[in-house]
Amino acid sequence: MKFLVTLLCMAFMAGCHADPLSAKNDPKSPWWELAFTEPRYMKVWVEDSAVEDINGKMFVRTGGGTAAGGQPEDGTESARGWHGLGASAKAVVGADLPKRIYVRWQSIVEPQTYKVWIDIPEEARQAMQESVNQRCAETPDQTASYIASIYLGLAPGGVVQVWVRDSCHRPVKVARAQAEIEPLGPSQGKNQGRYAYPVNEKSKRYIEKFGIPYGSW
Repeated sequence: MKFLVTLLCMAFMAGCHADPLSAKNDPKSPWWELAFTEPRYMKVWVEDSAVEDINGKMFVRTGGGTAAGGQPEDGTESARGWHGLGASAKAVVGADLPKRIYVRWQSIVEPQTYKVWIDIPEEARQAMQESVNQRCAETPDQTASYIASIYLGLAPGGVVQVWVRDSCHRPVKVARAQAEIEPLGPSQGKNQGRYAYPVNEKSKRYIEKFGIPYGSW
């Protein structure tokens, strides 16, 4: 009887010390996703991307095309800085957490083509893991994120900002990089120097009024 009481006490204490924010049993994806975003009006076209994971395995063509952004036409210099992260993302199937990420993109409004390898710091990987394994302390009744995400912000001048989301889904800046100009130009010289699409009218009007805010990203 004394042994049974001891076991019951141990079980009770273990329950008391269990992490109430654990998302161990919440649904989650085995992969993580990569997304691209742009400053307002500063349109980009992602030509190519690749990932090297922490095991040294390479994954190519991990995402491309347009990036998430906005063109509010509210009369303010809203292209300065970053305003939220887009939701256009692609899962990097088969990859462990990222060690570094490659991206080559066209900055349509300049126009210019850039390329860069970005080293992903350990703090970013920890936050990605936590986002799917730990519930937000502010909303403990809600399940954790289904999939970990990493966002690359691509700006004129070749500036790259990197964010992940924490357990409360808030963006956390984890890295910044400076890309180099792709000497072969758009499409690596295979498209007679043409860019993916022309600057649209909203971007033209914004740039005519405010210019491209280099240094604000």
